[in-house]
Amino acid sequence: MLNLTSLLPDTGPLRLLCIGAHSDDLEIGCGGTLLAWLASTRPVEITWVVATASGERADEARRSARQLLKRAARLDVVLGDFRDGFLPGQYLEVKAFFESLKDERDPHVVLTHRLDDRHQDHRLLGELTWNTWRNHLILEYEVAKYEGDLGLPNLFVQLSRSQAQRKASHLMKHFGSQRSKSWFDPETFLALARLRGLECRSPSGYAEAFHARKLVLSLGDKEQRS
Repeated sequence: MLNLTSLLPDTGPLRLLCIGAHSDDLEIGCGGTLLAWLASTRPVEITWVVATASGERADEARRSARQLLKRAARLDVVLGDFRDGFLPGQYLEVKAFFESLKDERDPHVVLTHRLDDRHQDHRLLGELTWNTWRNHLILEYEVAKYEGDLGLPNLFVQLSRSQAQRKASHLMKHFGSQRSKSWFDPETFLALARLRGLECRSPSGYAEAFHARKLVLSLGDKEQRS
């Protein structure tokens, strides 16, 4: 197995664009990976986008992002006020929202929802991500849910035990609006991380998984760039 230990750029900060439909999606799908990235020596600049965040959920999104990503070299939190559960019905407005993000940001890596996610809001944002950032590295994270739509990921980020536990604790602390839901439980988050850790033989036993649909391998051939 070949481990890709670093991503572009070779120098300067790594720019991440993180896109979620709801206030807790990003923390669930890639919170551990972001903690691992921020623990590295490379500076990380993050644009944090939540499409449906209003009222209490907006407050949760802001507080969570600031706490989880406090080691970021730069953090820009962008909150939309679209209607939760009805994003496909607001397609034109959401598309314009994405276009406004494209005009201002050129990320090295985009983290977004899976194209195969059965939640309509998640699925639309995944589709618009691919429509908007056509020449970028896009990693699709996973969110466990009632629909049972977990797939077969092909990219894994190994986490330390403390990173996995910190992610679970962070979710329970910052999203009080979700605690009444039966699935919103630290055991849920740790169980999936444990399963993905098994699949990639993580030394700690924990990992997060992603779907990388398109990867370009540069072999450093000068002729290709001329």
